[in-house]
Order: sequence, then C-alpha cells, then structure tokens
Amino acid sequence: MNTALPGNPRYQPQKLEPVFGYDRLYQTVAEVELATLEVLGEIGVIPDDEMALLTPEKRDLILAIPTTEVDRIEREITKHDIRAWVRRAQEILDPKLGRWLHVPLTSYDPISTGRVLQFVRAHNDVIKPSVKEVVSIFIDMVRRFADVAQIGRTHGQHALPVTVGFWLATILDRILRNAQEMDRYASLLEGKISGAVGAHNAQYGLQFTDCCCDKSFEERVLAKLGLKPAMISTQILPPEGLAYYLFSCVMMSAAFAQFGRDGRHLMRSEIGEIAEAFESGQVGSSTMAHKRNPINFENLEGMFTRNLAEFFKVQQTLISEHQRDLVGSSVSRDFPIIVVNLQQQLDTLLRCDKSGTPWLARITVDGEALERNLAMSANVILAEPLYIALQMAGYEGDAHELVNWKLVPKVRSSGRSFIEVLAECAGSDDGVITQALDRIPRDVIELLRHPERYTGDAKEQALAVASRAEQYLGV
Repeated sequence: MNTALPGNPRYQPQKLEPVFGYDRLYQTVAEVELATLEVLGEIGVIPDDEMALLTPEKRDLILAIPTTEVDRIEREITKHDIRAWVRRAQEILDPKLGRWLHVPLTSYDPISTGRVLQFVRAHNDVIKPSVKEVVSIFIDMVRRFADVAQIGRTHGQHALPVTVGFWLATILDRILRNAQEMDRYASLLEGKISGAVGAHNAQYGLQFTDCCCDKSFEERVLAKLGLKPAMISTQILPPEGLAYYLFSCVMMSAAFAQFGRDGRHLMRSEIGEIAEAFESGQVGSSTMAHKRNPINFENLEGMFTRNLAEFFKVQQTLISEHQRDLVGSSVSRDFPIIVVNLQQQLDTLLRCDKSGTPWLARITVDGEALERNLAMSANVILAEPLYIALQMAGYEGDAHELVNWKLVPKVRSSGRSFIEVLAECAGSDDGVITQALDRIPRDVIELLRHPERYTGDAKEQALAVASRAEQYLGV
C-alpha cells in the first residue's frame, strides 16, 4: 500500500498516514457512498433484501479500495475519478445492490464531504493531541523560567529586561489563541449531499425527501457521518469553511515559526542564551566539526514559509464559475499539505531522544550567557525609568532629552551607571537636577542600580499565560 502523504517525500508525519496516505484517500468517499446507500434503504428506495447484501465483509472491502486501483481504472477506462471508484465498488457488491451506488449523488458530494471528514479527523485525532502535548511542555518551561531575567530585544537591539518565561509565554499565548481558533473552525466544517448544482434536484424531483420524515435526505446522510449540511451549496461546498480552518492552521504554523526564529537567533555564537540538544552521532556541518547548527529551529520557520505558499492555492480556489468549474479540482488536492507541514512542525517539537524526552523539553538555557548579555547594556538600559522618574520628580526641562543627549553619552564612554553620572551632573548644574534627584523615592533609586530587577510584571504575565494554558488542557 502506498501511504505517502501529499507534498515533499522528505516530510511525512506518520500519524497522518491513516488520514491522508495516498491509498487511503478514497476511504472517506466510500463512507459517504455507503451512508447514502443506507439512507436509501431506510426510506424504502432500496428493498430490504437488496440492502441485506451489504455485509460487513463487503463494507470493509469497499472502504479499503486503494487510490492506485481507482487511478488505474480512471486512466484505462472511465477518464473520471468517481466513476472509476463506483466501477470498482460495483465489482465488489452484488449487482442488485451495486446498481444503487452513487444514487442520487454527484461527484463532489462524496469528494467535498469526504475531504471535510479527512480534515476533521486529522484535526481531532492527530493535530489537536499533538498541540496539547506541546502546550503542556511550554507550560513547564514558562513556569521554570518565569523569573529568570533576560535582556529584551527590539529592532535587533538590547531594549528593556524581560524574563525567559515571559518570552516563552508570548509564544505560548499565540499557540493557545490559534489552537482555539483551529478547534472552532474544525467544529464548523460542513458537508453536502446536494447534487449536481446544489439544488437537490434529484432528491426533490424523484420525491426522496417525501420519505425522509423530519429530516431531509441530505441531513440524514450527513448525520451518519457526524456532519451538518452547509446552508446552501453549489456542486461544491462553499469554500470559506475549509479556507478558514486552513488559515487557522497557517496561523498556528506562524506561531511555531516565531519560536523557530527567536530560537535560532538566541543560539547565535555571540548570544548563546539557549541551545538545541545535540545528540550522540549528530553532525553540525559536513566540514566544520565545531558547529552546532539550529537545524530544528530553522525547520520550524521553514515549514511556515512552505505553508504560506500552499495557502496561496487555497485563496485561488475561493471562486469558481457559476455552480462549479474544474479549475480548482487539481489545486485542492494539495490542501492537506498545510496540515502535513503543521504536523511536521509539531513532530519536530515532540521528537523524542532515546530516553523518551521530547526535543522541546531538551532545549537548554544558559544562565551565564543571560547574565553576560544583560550586563553588556546594564548601564544604559535603564534610561526609560530614569527619565520618567525625573519627570515625575518635577524636573522642569525635557527629561528624555537630558537622558538621551547628556547622560547616555557619558554613561557609554565611562561605563558608569546612570545614577553615578546623574549625581555628577547634579553637582555641576544650577540645582534643577539636584532638586529632582532628591525627590526620586529611595526604592526607585535602588531599582535604578539593579537593571535585572526592572522586569515589570513579566513573571506574573508569564504565569498567567501558563494558567490559561492549563485551562485549555483541562488541568
């Protein structure tokens, strides 16, 4: 059996093979067709003695029809994919029952609905559990490093101190937001059994609906599959449902890519605040034996780049001519690649070593590097609290200008702290600085001597995000 997933053969998350493996792609088509047969039997269109021919063994054989076999029949005989599948399924069933296959369906009733079933199952059975595993590890990391000071960075420059837990919490918050959106859009995915133009022509014209009592024929078939019908459809489903779900997948992919980009930069030789685990036998370079490349961080970002390109295809299928054309048919076969790429990111984060520890949990934080990097700018990064404190203490000039143009150059050239330079300036001015300096509370003065303490509520925010994440997990 060919279980290859769509997309690059290098990236094949095994957990998705039961859903998107190539020879399993017609399983959900078969489920829609079989559900339709059952409803035809329930409403009396197919006689009971003929429905009895649908044995469990026959059902299993139909569900197992491989895509490669359908491809062969399409290529050699039908030149039509669904008619190829119907022909193969009819070979399995007794002719008395097989003649009812695909009545009153059009091709994209089982294709559109079957595709929705695939994405729902991929989300519920594979993506969502993997996301929860990642969230659980992030919670532990956020809590562990919630109060470990780290220099913040904006525009690639040292900014104000934060904590490692705060940084991780900003990633976790995005993961949570996107996880909730993915769950929501997955729950809103709908199916269709509405015929060639979407108007249920055969169902109404041949009076199927008269036999369906409280539900329509479409509702009865979809109920067997755990789906609700779209409010209205053409020969294909309205594109928004799946497009929004796939967009939420791309957004989740971006959150992991953010972690990848941050991690790659923090692993730089000049920074070295974190490091990927380097396993026995691993090689960083084909020639430079000293290297420890951030390969996993880089792959996390690379998968997002791939997903951006794939989502362009989704956008291109948001329109079709009238009730349907074939332009989007071949394109939509690539849609699962977005989920494959997302699961590849999740698998990267969760890939275990020989001891069973996931890669994400094996990322190390270098406390000495954190202290060294913060100390590099320790004498200037408190420019913000100093100028605000001066302003609040009654300094009558422009405190920002004072700090920016007068104090910062002296701090940088001398290596002294702001407080030391400010005191020196106070002794040589007309008393304006002295008066303001005297009014600054002692605890603020003390804070200005310890830049590592100027982390705001970074710890509290980090822990709050961790708590929200636990609520999502139901902990």
